[in-house]
Amino acid sequence: MSQVETRSAGDLSVSRPAKRRARGSDKARAEARLGWYLAGPAFVILVAVTGYPILQALYESLFSYRLTAPGDREFVGLKNYGVILTDSLWWKALGNTAMITVVTVAVELVIGFALAMVMHKVLGWLRPIVRTAILVPYAVITVVSAYAWQYAFGLTTGFMNVVLGLDDFDVFANKWSALAVICLSEIWKTTPFISLLLLAGLAQVPSDMTEAAKVDGATAWERLWKVTLPNMKASIMVALLFRALDAFRIFDNVYIMTKGAAGTETVSSLAYNQTISRLEIGLGSAVSVLLFVCVLAICFIAIKVFKVDLARARGEG
Repeated sequence: MSQVETRSAGDLSVSRPAKRRARGSDKARAEARLGWYLAGPAFVILVAVTGYPILQALYESLFSYRLTAPGDREFVGLKNYGVILTDSLWWKALGNTAMITVVTVAVELVIGFALAMVMHKVLGWLRPIVRTAILVPYAVITVVSAYAWQYAFGLTTGFMNVVLGLDDFDVFANKWSALAVICLSEIWKTTPFISLLLLAGLAQVPSDMTEAAKVDGATAWERLWKVTLPNMKASIMVALLFRALDAFRIFDNVYIMTKGAAGTETVSSLAYNQTISRLEIGLGSAVSVLLFVCVLAICFIAIKVFKVDLARARGEG
């Protein structure tokens, strides 16, 4: 009798965790199913909206097709890609785009982190004022911002030549000075976006870990390097990825300030010029597809380099 009771108690002790796991698994499946029911329609629409233009561009890129001569449309396979990849204009545009992306994202990350620290540390009634003041540039429309920088550095309309002592130097007629102004306008406009993302990451750094490091005698630099930054890895990756993708697709600032003149053409402006200005739908579509491939490559590299599991970062792992 006692053996039977002991075995029953043992079976019960083994089966309870299994039942709890089963219930937890059922709950997780139910939550996942509910999530799909709620987000499914939006997901389908999102795929249709984003997938159709990509597939259409991929299809059009296989044809020699000029909008003013629709009767001459001819299937050429991958010939358009060969034309683009052997043209020096593509590589110059790609180089300009990569340079703008690297410079602006690197500078924005440093300044954005400093601004995030300021917004995180400031207390009391000053906090909303400081946060609002820092975020104001991001609220300005990109086109308006680009025109403001163009007028500021314009030879006839601007004041920056007088301030910098440049006399009659036309900033937008020189490649490197024009690219420098384009980078400055990007940095001014979008640094608040990075600082906002990094501020969210700072708020997730456990204060007890920082205090423990301070008690152990760690310097401010050691606390930053060994406690703060590792705990902000997911936020830094998201900030870098979002801004890198945005910077790589830069178009507004270049179009308004130089229209791609003086060797400042980027990949997006090249696609615009081929598709809209020259009405070469086939070549323009091929440039757009190559731009999409570059964006995918940036996403892949960012995820591989940072090796961040966002689900685990949210505490779901």
